[in-house]
Parts: sequence; C-alpha cells; structure tokens
Amino acid sequence: MLAKKTSKNQVTLPKKVLQEIPDTDYFDVTTKDGVLILKPVTVNEAGSRLATIRQKIKDLGIEPEDVDRAITWARGRRR
Repeated sequence: MLAKKTSKNQVTLPKKVLQEIPDTDYFDVTTKDGVLILKPVTVNEAGSRLATIRQKIKDLGIEPEDVDRAITWARGRRR
C-alpha cells in the first residue's frame, strides 16, 4: 500500500491499515534507519485513572476503616 505526503506534510493512512488498530486516534511517531514507525497510543483524560481506582474501591466495598486497619497491620509487621 502507498501513502502520499501532501504539500502540508500530512499523510493519510490507508483504511485497510487502520482497520487493524480500531479506536486509535493518537500515535507515537519515531524513525529508525530511515523507517517511519507509528505506535498506537491511548490518551486518557486527566483524572480518569483516579476515577477508575475509586470505582474499583467502591465495588470491592472497601471502607476508610479497612484502610486504617491495613496500615496498622502493615506497620505492626515491621517490628
């Protein structure tokens, strides 16, 4: 497959190639020995990772008292 660089230095990737990596909007672009390398990258919104962790804690039913007990237990094991 061929892709042509435009006068504005833009390259359109063939549809067939992009079907192999669905849901990808961003790529890490590097070169090695004159070869262009595109690696799919997932970009998350700021805070989305923390929201996922908080939801998991909620789903597991972990309460603040559980965390306090775990810390006390862990500190006691060092002695």
